Amino acid sequence: MLKIKGHDIGSVVVKGASNRRAIQFQNNIITILKKIGVNENDIDIPLERLSMKKVKASATWWISDHRMHYSHNMQKNYVENLYVLSRVIEIEANRVLSEDITLSEFILEFKEDSDIYDKRQEAREFFGCDHDETDFELINKKYKLMSKELHPDMPTGDTEKFKQLNVAHKILKRELT
Repeated sequence: MLKIKGHDIGSVVVKGASNRRAIQFQNNIITILKKIGVNENDIDIPLERLSMKKVKASATWWISDHRMHYSHNMQKNYVENLYVLSRVIEIEANRVLSEDITLSEFILEFKEDSDIYDKRQEAREFFGCDHDETDFELINKKYKLMSKELHPDMPTGDTEKFKQLNVAHKILKRELT
């Protein structure tokens, strides 16, 4: 059982027909997003040619002039990452359909600026991590060490760098958890 965005997601192990399963997960995302009013032409879910390869799965869509994006890279291969992505989007969209949350709250959950990739890269550089680091526990350890050093109440404290630290941590936390 995985805990993603506050939801318990059952894990899936895909051994055979992985490309076909990836297409099924892609179609599931498109179907559920259409139910909340997203035009199919405004949805982009790139498929990986070799779905058993360790690759991040991502989905981008537009709704109410907002760019929405969600990606997942914590499973052992692309198709399993796409499954988790599909489940998270499905759970959140069903919350809109059942009126547990509003469409505006859904938008806030997934809305991203168009320059988010650059911001993520800068955040990783700030922590001194590799450009493709996805281990949030490692980033969190670095965050805790740096926050002790940079906290304004410490002799080595720096208010501006402390603010940058918190922004960088928030950006990576949103991507990796």
